Amino acid sequence: MQTDAKPRKPLLAALMSAILPGLGQLYNGDWHKALWLILSFALLTVPAIAVVALYLPISWTFPALISGLLLLVILWLYGVTNAFRTARCQQDYVPKNWQNGGIYLLALLVCSVTALPLLTAYIRQHLVEGMLVPSSSMEPNVMKYDLIFTDKRYNRVGAKQAVQRGDIAVFIYPNDRSTYYIKRIIGLPGDKISIKGASVSINGKPLMLQTTPVSNGLLVTETDGKTRWQTFWNNSKLQLPQTELRVPAGQVFVMGDNRTDSNDSRFFGTVPLQDVVGKARQVWFSAQGNSVRWERIGKLLH
Repeated sequence: MQTDAKPRKPLLAALMSAILPGLGQLYNGDWHKALWLILSFALLTVPAIAVVALYLPISWTFPALISGLLLLVILWLYGVTNAFRTARCQQDYVPKNWQNGGIYLLALLVCSVTALPLLTAYIRQHLVEGMLVPSSSMEPNVMKYDLIFTDKRYNRVGAKQAVQRGDIAVFIYPNDRSTYYIKRIIGLPGDKISIKGASVSINGKPLMLQTTPVSNGLLVTETDGKTRWQTFWNNSKLQLPQTELRVPAGQVFVMGDNRTDSNDSRFFGTVPLQDVVGKARQVWFSAQGNSVRWERIGKLLH
């Protein structure tokens, strides 16, 4: 007796959901659950990270990231086990007209190659982007190998906050436009900058608030009158370079907080405002070698 029944293969269903949560459910004919799993998986990846980075209190950052990761793993495991169990119970299953390899491949390509990459690209370009800091030029505030959230809403048309002195900014490096740099904005358009030794003055007013000698240099607390930050000057390089200039219109003057170990506007010149692409918001992970710097996770950068 001829039959149209094609039993579902449990291992194949599980494998498909392992590749993309919901794909195994599509194979089993449960397109409602497939859609729910695919959407949940998509929302728990990049969009969830954006919400954590931009809208939750700083103290919630690490717990929220861990919770999101656990939910993502649970969702993935549920998709795999549910697809396997459902397929095992469908030995007399008659496939629907739309159930074929082409549809499964199309669903995979639409989700994994088109929709998720486009969503990720939009969020990274317009909302938030994770970046690894590869150098020590911003120590002691931003450490080498910090993974930071960069607020990409910064310095855009309609942005709530304009570029301000003291901001830790991410910008396009003038000498290599394929590279991002991270420095502190010291001078705004029209400002007169004067750097002599460890003293930085803006329009004749020193930023220096107090100094603290340390074994290999000098810690200097600076302020713009609203916020404070610490900088480090190495004794052996304290006198270089001396700088006197006025910041051109539409440009900013940037410096690393590790003042004697930073390639910044003292060397490559001022940076066009249009090349300032984001503001360093907080640290979401930090490690050095095999050691995790737990105390830095969730640290607000200012």
